[in-house]
Amino acid sequence: MQGKIIILSAPSGSGKSTIIKQIIDDEALHLGFSVSATSRAPRGQEKDGVDYYFISDEEFLRRIDAGDFVEWEEVYAGTHYGTLASEVERVTGSGRNLIMDIDVKGGVNVKKRYGSRALSIFIMPPSLEVLSERLHGRGTDSEEVIARRLAKAEYELSFAPHYDLTVVNDDLDAAVRKVRRAITEFIAG
Repeated sequence: MQGKIIILSAPSGSGKSTIIKQIIDDEALHLGFSVSATSRAPRGQEKDGVDYYFISDEEFLRRIDAGDFVEWEEVYAGTHYGTLASEVERVTGSGRNLIMDIDVKGGVNVKKRYGSRALSIFIMPPSLEVLSERLHGRGTDSEEVIARRLAKAEYELSFAPHYDLTVVNDDLDAAVRKVRRAITEFIAG
């Protein structure tokens, strides 16, 4: 039996990756993680094929033209992110439910493509001020990058109504419970 697709999207720093880490090993959810591709350089301890598939911008554009992506976006000028169709098939074809950590536009596009086979969840920060504190607390980005992420977050928040469910991450444990419950109900249906 082919697995279902669960989409998690949010502005950078909203906690979606943290939520995914909390639920990914829950065998009751039978999740497999989608590794996204990006043309940006690795940050910190990120590993190719684990955190992302790191490919050159030239290769990324070639693969877009070849139709290799189910979704992609130039998230920042010269920096592309996307999900390879082969990743969707690798996970769902094995019978696992695919969990995707993707950009808001990509999330909307994947939901349109897969319809009722996909559940889309938008993780909302409690406020832009809290989001700023979280991005600064990471210690991985320059002030310029953080300023760009915050400006983009305002735009990304406008996508929340296009998702099946919005979860405000003002309490991580509560947000994890809400996401886990929604996924449990979706895969049982």
